[in-house]
Parts: sequence; structure tokens; C-alpha cells
Amino acid sequence: MSIRHTTKARRGAAATALAAALALAVAGCGSGDGDGDGGKKPGDGADRTSTAAKDDGGEQEPAADSSKTIGEMKGPGGIVVTLHSAERDDGGFVTVNATVTNHGSRLFNAIDWRSKETEVKSLSSVSGASLVDEKGKKRYLVLRDTDGQCLCTTGLSGIKPNESRPLFAQFPAPPKNVTEVDFQIPTMPSVNITLSG
Repeated sequence: MSIRHTTKARRGAAATALAAALALAVAGCGSGDGDGDGGKKPGDGADRTSTAAKDDGGEQEPAADSSKTIGEMKGPGGIVVTLHSAERDDGGFVTVNATVTNHGSRLFNAIDWRSKETEVKSLSSVSGASLVDEKGKKRYLVLRDTDGQCLCTTGLSGIKPNESRPLFAQFPAPPKNVTEVDFQIPTMPSVNITLSG
């Protein structure tokens, strides 16, 4: 399966899930309970795995099983990235799923996490992330589509204190005999993770 088809399939699944959620929300609007948001606030646990709004032309994908943790990165300003999975697929890619949480006291914008390439259109994204195979001395960068968009989460701006958002990034897969790599995001310490699949 090509990168384009993998991304389209993932976006199609996300769109279907969003449509189902909207249908349920519309059906529940007339419940008359007087509490329009059910007590939920943006960024609480209820919306951490939902599909977020588009920004810079991309979409956020839901994180994988967020109850599982394969690594954690703690950066400046109270920003924590919790890694949930790093899975190989049959198309020769590795998809890393994680959650970013702002434990600080100020809004967080992931502008420093983007790639330095001028062709990449996604501004607030994890396009600067990489997988590093230290033994093989190779670095794997986030994949791009033909429109210059990264195959990663975009729209990582305005993250409020105590808010969490899912993120993903897709990379070319290292050879099958490589089972451990370092996951890196600019401004954050790297973390060693095990590839599955």
C-alpha cells in the first residue's frame, strides 16, 4: 500500500468516526438536561482520542491505545510526550503514536518541533521528528506527501495548561532486524523505543 493510500485510508476512517460522533451529538442536543457540554472541558480525558480540527491543511489522528506507554519525553516548560506505540505495517512504514501534555503554566505551540525544510507546509507540527538507528548509523525522517505535507500531526498550537492532544508521525521502516530506535523531537530529550509488528 502506498503512503498516499495509507494516509487516505486513515483520514477516511477518521472522517467516518467524526461523522458518527457528530450524529450522536446532534441526536443528544434535545435532551433538555440544561448542561450543554455535559461538564466536559476541552483537553479533558473525554476528548484525548477524538479527531481534532484541521490546521495547516492536515488532520490530527487519534492516538493508539493511550493506556499503554513505551516511553516518555519531558521537555522545557512542563511539556511531556508520552509514547504509546511504534508499529511497523506491511507497507514498509513505522507509525509512532503519542500524547503531548502541557503540564506548564503557559500556552504551548510546537513551532520548534517542525522541520527546517522550507518546502514543508505544516507549521505547528512534529515534522522535525526522527527515528535514529544508532547501530546502523541511520536517521529516518517523517514522511511527506506530494503536496509538501508531513505524514504527522499538525495543528499543535495553543495547547493550554493541563491539556493533552494526540499526535502521530509516520516514518520509513528500518530493516526488520532493527528492533530498537531512538525517537527524537527538536527541543526534547530523545527516548529509546522498541518497534512492534
